[in-house]
Amino acid sequence: MSNRVDALIDHIRSLEHELEVEFSKQRSGFRFGLEHGRARFEEEAVRRLTERRTRLLKYVFGSPLLVAVTAPVIYSLLIPFLLVDLWVSIYQAICFRVYRIPQVPRGRYMNFDRTGLPYLNALEKLNCAFCSYVNGVIAYVREVASRTEQYWCPIKHTRRVVGSHARYDGFADFGDGEGYRRHLEDLRVAMRTEKDVDGDARPTAVKQ
Repeated sequence: MSNRVDALIDHIRSLEHELEVEFSKQRSGFRFGLEHGRARFEEEAVRRLTERRTRLLKYVFGSPLLVAVTAPVIYSLLIPFLLVDLWVSIYQAICFRVYRIPQVPRGRYMNFDRTGLPYLNALEKLNCAFCSYVNGVIAYVREVASRTEQYWCPIKHTRRVVGSHARYDGFADFGDGEGYRRHLEDLRVAMRTEKDVDGDARPTAVKQ
């Protein structure tokens, strides 16, 4: 039964990916397909998209002065994000093994497909890669943090949490000491056996 469920989940993921690609095709008006998980435009589409590319020098010298001045500030964020990425990866590699929490698959959060778009020049591709990496690290770290929180402190706050992670709704209510103690180990055990869905593990709710 477990193998059958796993196969169905994988099939659903594949269909959802294909559906997303089809929607993207219709919105863009250009034809492309997937090859080993990467988008491949038809030759005519590549030619038409390349015509829309802004020349690099025109793109650079056409930018407002203040935008150019702030560019080093933006890219300086790479330093703290690289450190966070490395440190969180080391943390989960060590601690999650001790807690017996499933490792968060970092690669699933890193998506650099936009760098293959023909209508982007070299600098735009670099910008897209930068944004993809930074947002990927944020999503990756968020999932590591949410699993850590579910293990150590699955308790809701008194105030509404803006942008709470998917696991938060399954936490014990604030002040419910009995429910917290009763279900803490249940949440830990459930997290060790849950299935990943689209990069985020399926949240486990506290039984009321």
